[in-house]
Amino acid sequence: MPPRTYHAPTGGLPPQTQLLTDRAVFTEAYAVIPRGCFSDIVTSQLPFWEQSRFWVIARPMSGFSETFSQYVAEVQPGGGSDRPETDPRAEAAIFVMEGHLAITIAGTDYEIGAGGFAFVPAGSEWRLRAMAGVPARFHWIRKAYQPVDGLGLPEPFVVANEAAIAPNVMPDTDGAWATTRFMDHDDLRHDMHVTIVTLQPGAVIPFLETHVMEHGLYVLEGKGAYRLNRDWVEVEAGDFMWLRAFCPQACYAGGPGPFRYLLYKDVNRHAVL
Repeated sequence: MPPRTYHAPTGGLPPQTQLLTDRAVFTEAYAVIPRGCFSDIVTSQLPFWEQSRFWVIARPMSGFSETFSQYVAEVQPGGGSDRPETDPRAEAAIFVMEGHLAITIAGTDYEIGAGGFAFVPAGSEWRLRAMAGVPARFHWIRKAYQPVDGLGLPEPFVVANEAAIAPNVMPDTDGAWATTRFMDHDDLRHDMHVTIVTLQPGAVIPFLETHVMEHGLYVLEGKGAYRLNRDWVEVEAGDFMWLRAFCPQACYAGGPGPFRYLLYKDVNRHAVL
């Protein structure tokens, strides 16, 4: 397997000479936040975090996406939080793009670097610190957990690197389309899935997926043309797509290398009535 890369924003501001025309768009069914939008002036600070800043790229909004929020975090070496989450309902998924993190979940210590993943169940005591060296940059996905009587709660887990998980090849694709699944898809205790989708150059999602799941898609590597509702949008490493439930979607992967993205979706629960 070739070495994997994970595009992470570094902030800054474009020059005054740059044209304002860009690919950013917000519609009734989807949004695209291109990599050029990850500037210094759109970052947020959060309570109880030190030497840290966050690009908030998704949040629950009535009439759009209701289930999740997603941040890209940048934490300087030694920075982090001993109280990262202030909402006891919130579960968390962490995916590291750069640097190294020391994470403690329910009293157990872990270390993860680029390509590593951690799941933190709702109500857990946890803390996070960036280790010495370069800043740590990672995705933090938050969701209010939906418990179901009789199922129990999911357990915390850490994957040191995505390479430790055998990708699931999609049927009838000869390996051109595969998913790396961090959660066990048969474990109904989980009410969200986080995966890495890999499409080889020229591969396609060959039909317009139209379904109830809401999505956050962050392009880790490569480029492609993504169908979002009525529109074809070109995307590349560092871009984020935010899809409302039932937004039609499909994809062509460009080259010369694989097109890979980190995917969130809500799963395994009845629609709230």
